[in-house]
Amino acid sequence: MTDRPLYIAVAGTIGAGKSSLVKWLCQHYDLEPFYEPHEANPYLEDFYGDMRRWAFSSQLFFLVTRFRHHREMESRVHAVVQDRTLYEDAEVFARYHRDAGNIDDRDWRTYESLYHTLRAELRPPDLMLYLRCPLRTLRKRIASRGRAYEQAIPTSYLRSLEGLYERWYDQYDRSPKLVIETERMDYVTRLFDRVELLKTLDAKLGATRPLLRSDSPPR
Repeated sequence: MTDRPLYIAVAGTIGAGKSSLVKWLCQHYDLEPFYEPHEANPYLEDFYGDMRRWAFSSQLFFLVTRFRHHREMESRVHAVVQDRTLYEDAEVFARYHRDAGNIDDRDWRTYESLYHTLRAELRPPDLMLYLRCPLRTLRKRIASRGRAYEQAIPTSYLRSLEGLYERWYDQYDRSPKLVIETERMDYVTRLFDRVELLKTLDAKLGATRPLLRSDSPPR
């Protein structure tokens, strides 16, 4: 058993439902959320207009910001849940831009060295939740949430991210992990799905790392 507060990470591509799951978990359990810093990234809008020009700058911003979030979480005395992780930033998104030629060899060596240095300093999550979602559903969700800079995202980009996520998840071994099929499971509105997910989470974490109800007495 460990005295460290519980740390759950929620992974998934653009539009997979990470923020919704984080919000739902916080409604049911005593968790402090750490959301992805979309609006704080000063490169993001430019990045979607010209990925080759802005990929390296944008990915560096996310990497450093995510590291700071990790450090903030490690200082907390209550359990936390994180919307996207440092691992995905590097091994999915930055890797895509490396493969696509948007980050050149010299910049990639710098980025990868920084990533491995930062990763070695961080505590892995107690549980990694990966939200899997078909491309057609991603497109609908991206359109419905109305972020202007996301509307022109190429389908080929989303398809490539989907493949990279599957490969990353298969190889991920830093903590226990669980796939949630977000198109099939509606844990927000369907009671059966909600109960099923809660049972699965409890079983995955084990008796030594129980999730606490949000209405539990203060620790």
